[in-house]
Amino acid sequence: QVQLVESGGGLVQAGGSLRLSCVASASGKIFILNTMGWYRQAPGKQRELVARITRGGTSNYADSVKGRFTISRDNAKSTVYLQMNSLKPEDTGVYYCNVVVGNVEVWGQGTLVTVSS
Repeated sequence: QVQLVESGGGLVQAGGSLRLSCVASASGKIFILNTMGWYRQAPGKQRELVARITRGGTSNYADSVKGRFTISRDNAKSTVYLQMNSLKPEDTGVYYCNVVVGNVEVWGQGTLVTVSS
């Protein structure tokens, strides 16, 4: 069973930056991570895709974050990152890491990002 541990959330003022990290691990087992991504859920709203990246490095973004957020991954470290710049209050929400292992989706526990105006 692959487990995901997210970090990097917090409180930031509008215009600021945060970097989220998500590390995948499975004690004693070898696994291959396919697509890795970040989703977010704002209060009272549905969870939505923020960005995702394939194992080969192809990425795509929600229109609302294009030009401000950058997703990257380190396959050797089984880690995916989300660099968030020029943050806006509407970026506030719980950010979830999502990883596809084989054909199984795994979700992290979420990390809260709060952007104050």
